[in-house]
Amino acid sequence: MKCLIKSNSSLKGDYYQIVFDAPEIAAKAMPGSFVQVRIDERKDRILRRPFSIHNADPVSGELVIVYKTVGAGTAELSRKHPGEACDVMGPLGKGFTPCADDVIPVAVAGGYGSAAMYMLKNHCRQKGVLLIGARSAADLILEDAYAEAGFRVMISTDDGSAGVKGRVTSLIAPLLAAEPGKKFFFYGCGPLPMLKSLAVELKKLGQDGELSVDQIMCCGVGACFGCVVKVNDPDSPEKWSYARSCVDGPVFPLEKFYLEG
Repeated sequence: MKCLIKSNSSLKGDYYQIVFDAPEIAAKAMPGSFVQVRIDERKDRILRRPFSIHNADPVSGELVIVYKTVGAGTAELSRKHPGEACDVMGPLGKGFTPCADDVIPVAVAGGYGSAAMYMLKNHCRQKGVLLIGARSAADLILEDAYAEAGFRVMISTDDGSAGVKGRVTSLIAPLLAAEPGKKFFFYGCGPLPMLKSLAVELKKLGQDGELSVDQIMCCGVGACFGCVVKVNDPDSPEKWSYARSCVDGPVFPLEKFYLEG
């Protein structure tokens, strides 16, 4: 559907935030779901781009996407002005499951994976924790927004320019040690190497969670099979099978997340 742009502004560095007037999508959006956006009508760019939903307000009808300019399509999107429109399809995919009322949600984000998990604040009773990792302080985004929403924020950077020097997974054990007896549920979103490390760490520590995979999605509705990923499948002779990120995911339970290869 055609959705008018209400605002489109620089968030930090190469990161932007765009707000669409999209009441039908905003009314159904859930944490971890995504939309497919047709940025322009040029015949050499017929495919839509998938974007995680950062926030949605069913009252105002606003749909918010946080994106990074990484190519021609997102560069074109960054030049769009309020009053212009994009064709937006969604919400799509299986999102995150809100945790039980007595469980603390922990969002583990790599890069701008933090954008996909922000709506958890509206769907979990307990105040959450954000563990966010990046290459440097310049690559951190949305940590202030999480803090304003009541999340405890813990930061790691590869170069030590903010928070603890090291990987974001190094923050998990200290969190558990500081809160003995508390129940946690972990939500992860970021690059595949980070998700694999997160899955290994959570299993080692006996914690449960859900992980959102970052795959290129062409159609968004499961028709093209261009976004398949391996998932654990105990009923298969190989003990794994293929799943479509766009309809079977992009969020998968920890026990389904495939670690081999």
